[in-house]
Amino acid sequence: MTTPADRVFTNADVHTLAEPDATHEAVAVRDGRIVRVDSAYEVDFLVGAETDVVDCGGRTLLPGFVDAHTHMLQLGQYQVYADLSDAESVEDAVATLDADAPRDREWLLGFGWDESAWPDGRYLTREDLDAVSTDQPVAALRVDMHTAAVNSVALDVLDVDPTDSNVRTEGGEPTGVLVEEAVDPLWDATEVDREEAHELLGAARDYAHAHGVTAVHDMVRESPAPKVYRELDLADALDLRVRINYWTDHLDSLEDAGLASNHGSEYVQVGAVKSFTDGSFGGRTAKVSEPYADADADDADPESDGRGEWVVDPDELQGFVDRADDLGLQFTTHAIGDEAIDAVLDAYERTDAPGESRHRVEHVELVTDEQIERFAELGVVASCQPNFLQWAQPGGLYDQRLGETRREQSNRYRDLLDAGVDLAFSSDVMPMDPMLGVHHAVNAPAEGQRLTVTEALRAYTLGGAYAGFDEDRMGTVERGKHADLVVLDDDPWSVDTEGLRDVDVAMTVVDGDVVHDAR
Repeated sequence: MTTPADRVFTNADVHTLAEPDATHEAVAVRDGRIVRVDSAYEVDFLVGAETDVVDCGGRTLLPGFVDAHTHMLQLGQYQVYADLSDAESVEDAVATLDADAPRDREWLLGFGWDESAWPDGRYLTREDLDAVSTDQPVAALRVDMHTAAVNSVALDVLDVDPTDSNVRTEGGEPTGVLVEEAVDPLWDATEVDREEAHELLGAARDYAHAHGVTAVHDMVRESPAPKVYRELDLADALDLRVRINYWTDHLDSLEDAGLASNHGSEYVQVGAVKSFTDGSFGGRTAKVSEPYADADADDADPESDGRGEWVVDPDELQGFVDRADDLGLQFTTHAIGDEAIDAVLDAYERTDAPGESRHRVEHVELVTDEQIERFAELGVVASCQPNFLQWAQPGGLYDQRLGETRREQSNRYRDLLDAGVDLAFSSDVMPMDPMLGVHHAVNAPAEGQRLTVTEALRAYTLGGAYAGFDEDRMGTVERGKHADLVVLDDDPWSVDTEGLRDVDVAMTVVDGDVVHDAR
């Protein structure tokens, strides 16, 4: 006699994303695993007296989304502190920070501002944030996290050195704008303790579930998050699969503990070792082979050659890559500009088997034809954020920083996929919303960027799973895999493509349990 299922999801339009155009009507789950994907009639044979039957109301059922590059503590901060991501001007950002930043904490914090679409296109400054408080330190982190604006109190608290090239000045005085390494003291001053980490990670997990995300690759640095994740896992209270990508700062600890990539439990695993090479286009610090189109802008580094800067130089990066690879650790490197991407591919090429190790490049925003060929030849994973295409429209940030020709050569998902490169999608919390990312990839302005709905969804499911060595346990709706699922209110293949960003998540399922239900 066949053992009944624990739970059955029926009356659904099931897209497995494992084979082209295959659809089914129901999914049966037992002990957190998928045991059958079939017609409603066939799956009904697994319904027993105690089986929980979930009627999906004809909605679309997909594998749960895998966000392959995110920052969960920051996502939690967006929920707890002031979220500036919707601000439409300097004044709007300041008003939001003033109204929403909790006043009962030492620092007044806001996250996610983006000046590229503001009327005057300028950064927040010390004078702007002095309007929020002249008694408490105030800081507002730009969406890329490579740039921050602070008020006068914060400049004193952080003991900012105006001669530092990463401190923007005017007339010799700090403007309040900090970039790259000058932001590090701010992170230290606002460091999250273990108690707050529980609050922030809980808020981030709930937000992820509300957007259909069932697994994340979290980039962590000098953070209590790994310990909190394991505490939640041991208490059976995590309900989210977490792959922890540790900064190079943690290499000694990983070696001392004898850890390698993929060690861990079903919910918390050791991922990759993470490094930077360059900065960001927003801060004009991404390393590019030709100068920025607006290299002489007022807030650019006056000592720069107009081509960005190394955050970690190629020689130092090579040392990190070699050491991690020898320890059996996957490596992943932030590289945005074309010169930075070359440095990373050079470093990976010197390892024994970059494809077997699934070494990754994060962002890959400005990539050349030759580099795309090298990605494919080496088997290096391109871990990309399709929501970055919000800056790829004519007149947007890429146009401002790079000019039209390079703007059209940014975020080349179509070209990467056609070359056979393994493509994983993620949000980098800008914002965490997979359907928004799918929208941008499908509606991208340049042909070399544009994907089909199926391709974009696979990059946000199976692509992320592959980037984390997880393609055998998640990423598609197939027998034997974890029952990590998302149910959408609308069929993404049927809606007008401009409406993809408005497709809501009706239900999120992790290990067969419904963790979010908005039906």
